[in-house]
Amino acid sequence: MHELPVTQAILDTALHAAQQAGGQRILAIDLVIGELSGIVDDSVQFYFDILSQGTPAAGAALHFQRQPAQAVCAQCGHSYQAAPPLAPFCPACGSQRVQVSGGREFFLESIEIND
Repeated sequence: MHELPVTQAILDTALHAAQQAGGQRILAIDLVIGELSGIVDDSVQFYFDILSQGTPAAGAALHFQRQPAQAVCAQCGHSYQAAPPLAPFCPACGSQRVQVSGGREFFLESIEIND
């Protein structure tokens, strides 16, 4: 359910940006979402469809770009793509000394407007 306030923020940001640019309608919004963010695309879409009704963003397409997380083992140097649920050990050597980076991104990358 945490997608509701997130989606409201996306809509508010898009509407503000469109207004600043003099746009009449928002046609599309490109979002970047990390695999480890916990954000569910379908939930964002569902809430967006409801929240955007009666606004210049009604009917806008949401495009979701997923960003993977990377993990590197401090023991053997093995690098691999990490996806939930995260294993607590390196798949190559079994070490628990694994560093995870990325995958938590969440931002509005671009907005397509019709002026």
